[in-house]
Amino acid sequence: MLGGFASLVDAGTGRGGYVDGIVLPVPARARDAYTAMARKTAEAFLEYGAVRVMEAWGDDVPEGKHTDFRRAVLLEDHEHVVFSWIEWPNRELRNAAWPKLMEDPRMRPDGEMPFDGKRMIYGGFALLVEA
Repeated sequence: MLGGFASLVDAGTGRGGYVDGIVLPVPARARDAYTAMARKTAEAFLEYGAVRVMEAWGDDVPEGKHTDFRRAVLLEDHEHVVFSWIEWPNRELRNAAWPKLMEDPRMRPDGEMPFDGKRMIYGGFALLVEA
């Protein structure tokens, strides 16, 4: 299933050999809070070795016949799908960075969490093709 997403945050300049991918629902009213949190966490990811962080707001996310981004995160009427990825030079550096990131205060929101983490989908991916 294809979907279109508008960039909220695009930080870093490099190309990585390993990618963390995330799909999550964010209430429309929380877009600014989510963007602020994403900018703050992007700083931390880049500091710990990521080469690029992309956060994208779904603006053309169609409903599929069998599955789609909306169903994947149990999207509610007042929410949008956010698709994010973090590019790393390799899996080893990513694995070493995650424990440090989880301790970094920039990884926590300043107030209420601007999304429902129980419906977040994430995983690590080795690159197959880089163009």
